[in-house]
Amino acid sequence: MELTGFTIISNVGMAKSLVMEALYAAKKGEYELAELKLKESQSFFLISHKTHSALIQREANGEKLPFSLLFMHAEDQLMSAETTFELVKEMIDMYKRMEKMEKGSVNS
Repeated sequence: MELTGFTIISNVGMAKSLVMEALYAAKKGEYELAELKLKESQSFFLISHKTHSALIQREANGEKLPFSLLFMHAEDQLMSAETTFELVKEMIDMYKRMEKMEKGSVNS
């Protein structure tokens, strides 16, 4: 159970770091790099999500899983990463729209 918790936490940590790198790249107008970072982030997030889902399936099949604060922390980090990912995607879209608007003002 501890290994499972650490697997989720470490992969989610990488996912969140990459999401933030994507945001910083977009802020600089480096949208291709931002998209690559988002895609890379998603691969780490999927590992965490699949690990978490496997545990839920085990419990749903009647297996008694031990309660663990570490696992609760892992779940919290997983949900936080998912929210961060979605917010950053929206922020990158906003940066793109703002850049288009600024360029439109300059060209007018």
